[in-house]
Amino acid sequence: MSTEYVGVNSISGPFLMLGGIPHAGYDEIVEVRSQDGTSRTGRVVLVSEKATLVQVFAGTEGLSPAGTSVRFTGRELEIALSPAMLGRTFSGLGEPLDDCGPVLGGVRRPVGGAAINPMGREYPRDFISTGVSSIDVLLTLIRGQKLPIFSGNGLPHNALAVQIATQSKLAGAENFAVVFAGIGIKHDDAAYFRDRLTAGGHGGNLVLFLNLADDPPVERIATPRLALTTAEYLAFDLGMHVLVIMTDMTSYCEALRELSVAKGEVPSRKGYPSYLYSDLASLYERAGVLRNGRGSVTQIPILTMPNDDITHPIPDLTGFITEGQIVLSRDLEARRIYPPVEILPSLSRLMKDGIGKGYTRDDHPNLAGQLFASYSRVHEVRALASVVGADELGKADQASLAFGDAFERGFLSQGAAENREIGQSLDMGWELLSKLPVQELSHLSMEDLERFIKKGSGADDAGAQARP
Repeated sequence: MSTEYVGVNSISGPFLMLGGIPHAGYDEIVEVRSQDGTSRTGRVVLVSEKATLVQVFAGTEGLSPAGTSVRFTGRELEIALSPAMLGRTFSGLGEPLDDCGPVLGGVRRPVGGAAINPMGREYPRDFISTGVSSIDVLLTLIRGQKLPIFSGNGLPHNALAVQIATQSKLAGAENFAVVFAGIGIKHDDAAYFRDRLTAGGHGGNLVLFLNLADDPPVERIATPRLALTTAEYLAFDLGMHVLVIMTDMTSYCEALRELSVAKGEVPSRKGYPSYLYSDLASLYERAGVLRNGRGSVTQIPILTMPNDDITHPIPDLTGFITEGQIVLSRDLEARRIYPPVEILPSLSRLMKDGIGKGYTRDDHPNLAGQLFASYSRVHEVRALASVVGADELGKADQASLAFGDAFERGFLSQGAAENREIGQSLDMGWELLSKLPVQELSHLSMEDLERFIKKGSGADDAGAQARP
């Protein structure tokens, strides 16, 4: 049952202050009507016996306290859900941006959602192929995981997001879908996403939400929740395996800080609200695989680190909640290496349980460990070479430098439209290790070394001396 009130006590920024409204509920949707008859949508963000605070999605410009009426609808923000959403494009508030009209049939659900009960979760296991060698081999994405990308302004995270969205697949699963949410993005980025994600037949299994930078900040709070509610419907109602990509979570957090300041809340680190951690967790923890359930939700949130500071509250808190991170490097980008994934500070905490026998290939775990160790050694040798000069290095160190250059130029670097199968990426890793002396391959088992030597790898002088 809806109730309408005429006149508000005060207007401040995007907020309307009313007296205590009986039966008003937190997060309840309201219809705000101005004196000229135009209406806009808002939600209740504060309720007490003496006051009710309403946040207006489209802002309060043109409203006057005496001429504004507020109708309380008695329901939360909802989205219409249907299988027909696949292939569609929506605004940050779930309004259709294509020519297909409203979503008909199906169900309507509140977008608030909730984290998956830990007792109802199944441990993530299955490997999701992204077609990107650095991710598939070294930072493997697992079905049901939340694996963020830490980027910076000017880095090609948008291109990487599109590449992952269009190339990702789950072995043996035809019911794979992608929900892509652009949060606070520029108009040219929105056009790029629409063009690339709907080209080549990719749009048929994708739902796209676009919240633009000039949209009201409060809409950014709703966009990821709309996307996740859609993903949960596709996964747990229709039995699909859904990958959710959200960019840019920094815009979401900035909107949260702006609204917190407008409400007069006491700020915490860097001016962000003290509940930033729990707010982000309410989004990230909606990923997972339900025990005895048919579908799954996997998340790749993307954020731009302010001033490339990985200790900033947004990446810092995100890292606490999620299961690893993929860090993009400005140095690799300057050397025209795409995608510029900085391997050493990146990790996927769940990859050990979703690779190897039955998932990717038997040699994957040991190969990944050796590539990590060898590339770490490259950084040590480069630091030494910067002091004494590359010509003064020994044969093993020279081999490490050659390995590092080949690793970055051949393995890390690939075209934005290049889709590499996991077998191809693993074979490339073995080919790279052939540039190193056998005694440097300390992370490989004897079985791996025997197979390695039989294939004719490690054939340089230093490697030949180490052969049994």
